[in-house]
Amino acid sequence: MKKIFTILPALLLIISCGQNKTKSIDEIIQEGNLEAIRTKRTEVVEEQQAFANQLKQLDEAIASLDSVKKLPLVTIITAKDTLFNHYVELQGNVETKQNIVLYPEMGGILTRVYVQKGQKVSRGQLLARIDDGGLSQQLSQVEVQAQLAKTTFDRQKRLWEQKIGSEIQYLEAKTNFEAQQNAVNQIKRQLAKTTVNAPFSGVIDDVITEQGSVVSPGQNAIIRIVNLDNMYIETEVPERYIPNVTVGKSVEVYFPVLGKTINTKIRQVGNYINPNNRSFTVEVGVPSNGGTVKPNLTAKVKINDYTNEKAILIPQSILSENAEGDQYTYVTSAKDAQNIAEAKRVIVKTGKTQGGLIEVLDGINNGDAVISEGARSVKDGQKVKILN
Repeated sequence: MKKIFTILPALLLIISCGQNKTKSIDEIIQEGNLEAIRTKRTEVVEEQQAFANQLKQLDEAIASLDSVKKLPLVTIITAKDTLFNHYVELQGNVETKQNIVLYPEMGGILTRVYVQKGQKVSRGQLLARIDDGGLSQQLSQVEVQAQLAKTTFDRQKRLWEQKIGSEIQYLEAKTNFEAQQNAVNQIKRQLAKTTVNAPFSGVIDDVITEQGSVVSPGQNAIIRIVNLDNMYIETEVPERYIPNVTVGKSVEVYFPVLGKTINTKIRQVGNYINPNNRSFTVEVGVPSNGGTVKPNLTAKVKINDYTNEKAILIPQSILSENAEGDQYTYVTSAKDAQNIAEAKRVIVKTGKTQGGLIEVLDGINNGDAVISEGARSVKDGQKVKILN
């Protein structure tokens, strides 16, 4: 009888468990039996673990049998030694030291202009003449007086050498002659101011004052003369480039208005640092290029400040940075027959940039396969499929 009572609870528990399995979760919760709810939860957890193990086995089987795996798709570029020229890009204007406006040295009527706009002239050529106000007649009179004084002095000198006459007569004749000669020279200098001559060979760019106008010294511009054979671009360079920007360095000059580019060199480097903007000036020689390049023309100047004949260049866009501030990118191992390879992260040391490229000083060697497209979506050690 006791055995019957011992077996009976166990039997009731088994029956209850069987009933729990047939009941839904909602039904068990509604009954409010705590033991039954706990039992049902244990069953659900066991079933979930069993399903997880089964899914894992299925995934492993698929991975071992599927020949077309879903891998990150990437493209690669092959790192190669190449010539790298770095340029400092600046702004400048075309200048010429032979571009001046001529003003009269004497006031009066501009009696004659001998040249026209666009005419080529030589150094010293007469360009214009101003009314001398009677200086020519004065010069003629003074020259006659000077000639008479010279004759008197020569005669008195011969007499004095023969011990004839007094010393005072000789000195008076000499003083008079020298005074007359000085007067002639002074008037000639005044007359020279009545002419306008070309200070250098060039082209008449503009005749500013017309013939017959009244001009005043330093006030009325008469003629502009320009020489396009000795033009240059002056630009200011930041002081940090002092070691690399020197005389003879190659320069690329682009004229936006003309749409033309010329190659030239630095011909002069300034020896003074401007304290206001911490820069120094350089002069770059510019040919006239058939007369199309003119003074005050705007130009973009690129000065070659650095050259590496065996540089490794990669796109800046494929570089990333870790928490320590190190730059890195990815290279791939040798690919297999299905173009599948392993991505490897490499820390790189970079140098100068130009355009969208950056110089790699360390971390990537000649011939390495560097991931280009897809570089930011892969992980270290991950398998990737190479498209190119």
